[in-house]
Amino acid sequence: MSDPKLEEVFKTSGVPTHTFVEPQRYADLIVNLRQPGRGLVIEGPSGIGKTTAVVSALNQLGIYDAVTKLSARRPADTEYIREIPQTRAAGIVVVDDFHKLASDIQEALANYLKVLADADAKEDKLIIIGINKAGQSLISFAPDLVNRIDVIPFEANPNYKLEELIAKGEAALNVAINVKEDIVREAQGSFYLAQLLARETCLNQKLLERQDHHVELRASFEFVRSSVWERESQSFRARCVRFCQGTRLRKEGRAPYLHVLRWLAQSDDWSISLPDEMRRHDQLRGSVGQVVDKGFLQGLIARDEELQAVLHYDPNASQLTIEDPIFFFYIHNIPWRQFAEEIGFLAVEFDSRYDFALSFAGPDREIARLLADRLSERELETFYDRYEQYRIMAEDVEEYLRPIYQSEASFVVVLLGPEYPKRIWTKFESDAFKDRFGDGSVIPVWFSDAPLGMFDETRRLGGYTFHRDKPPQPQVDELADLLARKLADARVATRARIDVQEVS
Repeated sequence: MSDPKLEEVFKTSGVPTHTFVEPQRYADLIVNLRQPGRGLVIEGPSGIGKTTAVVSALNQLGIYDAVTKLSARRPADTEYIREIPQTRAAGIVVVDDFHKLASDIQEALANYLKVLADADAKEDKLIIIGINKAGQSLISFAPDLVNRIDVIPFEANPNYKLEELIAKGEAALNVAINVKEDIVREAQGSFYLAQLLARETCLNQKLLERQDHHVELRASFEFVRSSVWERESQSFRARCVRFCQGTRLRKEGRAPYLHVLRWLAQSDDWSISLPDEMRRHDQLRGSVGQVVDKGFLQGLIARDEELQAVLHYDPNASQLTIEDPIFFFYIHNIPWRQFAEEIGFLAVEFDSRYDFALSFAGPDREIARLLADRLSERELETFYDRYEQYRIMAEDVEEYLRPIYQSEASFVVVLLGPEYPKRIWTKFESDAFKDRFGDGSVIPVWFSDAPLGMFDETRRLGGYTFHRDKPPQPQVDELADLLARKLADARVATRARIDVQEVS
């Protein structure tokens, strides 16, 4: 046998030979595969070794050649998968990328798994491979599957498993890789990334095959990592820019799509629940909730095939998952502040919980709602009481509202109609923000039907006049535009101060 080549040792496609490492749940996999008829679901992040483990186990059991192997990524296979529940004696079938299937096919497979279990099938078996929560998706179609199938989650591999993989590669090539601890840390539990980074390290040292004499490498991991990242930028940067800009770049906004991608880059299992993330990042709850609840995020991915190749979005669970391990490596190493500035965003870190808080009397609620909606569409965090009614319930309302108007909003927009001075809650709100008149953070909006002299003390401030005898929507649009521009100026000034502080 000839000496192994680098590409045969640290493989980035196909099943590893020299460096195969059994994942933690490998024994569970073997036990299930020995049981005819019992369904199996293997779920976990991409690049974690699910498909490799199944192929290796089938080979170990001597049944690989008798198995039909299908993938939802191949259109021809998808048509075959659709027919499986109606096929007699389908045999052992592996369906990879289950999450890519249409929901009606997923439901048909769930029912088929139940049929196989109830019939105690001896020759037929269905093995499903998918991303996180694939088993939960199946069970949602057929709840009584719970005790009829095995769901084996493949989680991020522990460091010692990655160390074992690298050690096998070192032995095959007769080398010592000096940056293996860095590779293990950067791989984030992924066998695939460990293979890729180990291979890149050897290439960096021009080591292409097994050495006759033991060689100790002296690679710079920073150089290796940056080399891979720069190379992958050619494929992934444009996609990340399109995703982060969303349906339209709102430079003064809170960059909800960018933050979603950054949360994904920081996740341990390459998957995030957006409701959970919004609870953790209260300052972005409104802007991210807007793009999630209104289907903008789902539509953005659905319209872009290149994004679909690296991201999977489950609208039912509001869950976003990475499809490509190299994409995870790429976004994990993005310099986010610099990247945001290059895209055109004015800020990605925010001192205030809200950009705007609206104060108004009840008769002007419709105007307030229109304005709140327009500001939210611009990806700005806006406090409008109806948006947060569920959060205010059972709370001490005064204690909840006071800090919002005192300091938690960058600007307070006051809708000064005839009823404003007469209402209890507007009196409370104005008391909370009255000390902010001197710092330029209160913006008055005067209604044309307010009696003369009613709000004379606010006329020394720049504001906006709303005419009752004109159509409201164009005026609301104009006001929202002016407010967004005002906020943009404030963002630029804040960033300039931060830059000066950092330089000094």
